Amino acid sequence: MKNHPETHPSIRLRRLLAACGLAAAVLAAGCASPTRLPADSTPQSAIAALGGPTGQYPRPDGGQRLQYSEAPAGQHVWNADFDAGGRLLGVDDGLRYGNFERLVMGQSTRNDVLFMLGQPGRIEYVYSFKGPIWTYRFNDMNNPRLVSIHIDPAGIVQRIVYTDEFNARDRTDR
Repeated sequence: MKNHPETHPSIRLRRLLAACGLAAAVLAAGCASPTRLPADSTPQSAIAALGGPTGQYPRPDGGQRLQYSEAPAGQHVWNADFDAGGRLLGVDDGLRYGNFERLVMGQSTRNDVLFMLGQPGRIEYVYSFKGPIWTYRFNDMNNPRLVSIHIDPAGIVQRIVYTDEFNARDRTDR
């Protein structure tokens, strides 16, 4: 019985090597993380290592923030802050309670939210609130949660609501 061309050992070996190459590329990409930026990083070296940011904002001190968001499905927004001289000040996960608590109802603006948290994973509108509701996924000690930020038509934060994020495996009515 002849070998089918698709099952020939040389074809299988080439496919195995291609799969190994793909796995190595995925692992290597996983090493490029904002949390692993060297202390002497500059905005240019960060972009060279990580690719283009999902957001870029000026800092009040004259520096800049490069933002790397995992939205809409991810639970992190990495903020890499640089001083006016281009030196790395630090990297922070924007999606954590400490940052949510910095938002002041009736005072913080849409731009403040973007600076801290980046673009939302979801934007919704409901009849009972006149304005968008920006929702972000985040991780609270291995508990997937959502934070929904209600922004009025003038661009001012009016409400912040936290909820648990449930998925199909959490259902008990099966």
